[in-house]
Amino acid sequence: MTIGICLAVLLVTGGAAALWITAKAFTIKAELESSAQLVPKLKESVLQNRSGDVSSEVDELRRHTAAARDAASDPLWTLVSAAPWLGANFSATAEVARSADDVANLAIAPLVKVYDSLNWDKLMPSGSGTDLEPIRKAAPAVASAAQAVRASAERLNGIDASSLLPQISGPLTQAREQLTSTVDELNTASDAAALAPAMLGSDKPRHYLLLVQNNAEARATGGIPGALVVLTADKGKLSLSAESSATELGAFNPPISVDAEQERIYSSRMGTFMQDVNFTPDFPTSAATALKMWEQKKGELLDGVISIDPVALGYILDATGPVSLQEPQMMALTEGKLPAQLSGKNVVKTLLSDVYAQIKDPNAQDVYFAAVAKEIFGALSSGKGEAKSLLAGVGKGVDEHRVLLWSADTEEQSVLEKYTLSGSISGPSVPAAQFGAYFNDGTGAKMDYYVKRTVQLIQQCTAADGYGTVRVRITSTNTAPIDAATSLPNYVTAGGAYGVPAGSVQTNVIAYGPAQAYVQSATQDGKTVPFGSQLHGDRPVGTLSERLAPGQTSTIEFTFIKIVQHSQPEVVVTPTVQSMDKVILPTQSASCGAAG
Repeated sequence: MTIGICLAVLLVTGGAAALWITAKAFTIKAELESSAQLVPKLKESVLQNRSGDVSSEVDELRRHTAAARDAASDPLWTLVSAAPWLGANFSATAEVARSADDVANLAIAPLVKVYDSLNWDKLMPSGSGTDLEPIRKAAPAVASAAQAVRASAERLNGIDASSLLPQISGPLTQAREQLTSTVDELNTASDAAALAPAMLGSDKPRHYLLLVQNNAEARATGGIPGALVVLTADKGKLSLSAESSATELGAFNPPISVDAEQERIYSSRMGTFMQDVNFTPDFPTSAATALKMWEQKKGELLDGVISIDPVALGYILDATGPVSLQEPQMMALTEGKLPAQLSGKNVVKTLLSDVYAQIKDPNAQDVYFAAVAKEIFGALSSGKGEAKSLLAGVGKGVDEHRVLLWSADTEEQSVLEKYTLSGSISGPSVPAAQFGAYFNDGTGAKMDYYVKRTVQLIQQCTAADGYGTVRVRITSTNTAPIDAATSLPNYVTAGGAYGVPAGSVQTNVIAYGPAQAYVQSATQDGKTVPFGSQLHGDRPVGTLSERLAPGQTSTIEFTFIKIVQHSQPEVVVTPTVQSMDKVILPTQSASCGAAG
């Protein structure tokens, strides 16, 4: 029977057919809406470990998606889908219903089963190690689920929505966005399940150089890596050893070889001093350089580099609870003037401010930093705290670029570089329209504890030639006391040793634009000023130095032009002692008549 004959039959029996199609449409709509309402409940049940609720909610979800798919597979619905004009709307609706059912059966149900089989508390590090085999066994199921959702997403993305009715194109767009987000999440879970066991030492012990970044002296990735420790992961058991410091390693002459392009921007100090390996915001570069330095001075081959700052240590302490620092060695070091316990509430102030007031010897400060890191990771390795709280804390540190990881294994690194955890400034982890605002201390001291900053993107209207313009606005305030020159220790202010008056803060401010753009100009407090213009790969880089006296505020703006990307711009900022939600302000869209 040809489509023409079928349509003729439909015209004769039009009233009954229309009622039937309408009933099916209402069924599909109701069942898909019920499915959508179940998803948040299911997520909450999973997070709360309510296994009984999870099982019944998955079954209910599958019933709803099956009913929607059955309705969309009705012969009359299929026939109408082939008709000109309106047929595309019926076809698109059927594809959404099929995709929802595939996701429920091929992704959600298997994933929930895997999730339910994992004992999350037993996956926590412990003194005896961790059984990593369940994670390894879960990897194929997670990868299969990711593939199923990816296939559904590709089918929906293949639908031409330009001719669809708004009632159909709207839900289709929403379904596409949801599936794309789900694909990203499942890809992350799949990669984590594949990498984690080996990187946690399931097959053989792994040894990582742990850099504890000190945000009180800013570097592009956070702060100087003053304290250095070797972290060993052996079958999930974590231990720290070989405490050292950047000062102990000393200067490297000749310098470690680094990328020539980055050396032009950030100087040969990147390869000369451990304290300066992270002048560059590109963590793979600084990590590889730091590892070469360690291997050259210590003669020890390591498997990778992990970086963490005191704020992220605080997130871990929020999960594990306080750690005690009452050993005789620590009490003697601090003379009882620093807290006997460190928690998520006091660790940042203690490590980035109080320690300098109470411990005058820089070498002793490094010893204290390393000892604190050892205690915190000791608490982590002993299994203290609740698994999901710990994962949430570490995840927050990763999202804020406070926790970074680089692997010396090229295959592992090729996976890591897809994610924020890698700290890369180029490659698959970097959104097309990403900007960057980074800070390197020029004071030679620990004054960045007192600097408060905000960063905001100002988006201009797209020009007639199709190019975009964005300004990166960076406002900094030195909140140190007016008498900082005398009230703060010389180790904090540098006492004018490097040409900066005691109490003032000098910062090298760096702004990155997206690939192929240009940095056109820079202003400071509304006045056009000279600035450095460079390229890092195909990303434009603007640099400018600012000096702030106590109480002084200054605003720097870099203007980037010829932006070819049309996606929503976003910005990555050097992690500081501030909460990131107070640093990064919402993007502001300027009016079309505003000056650039």
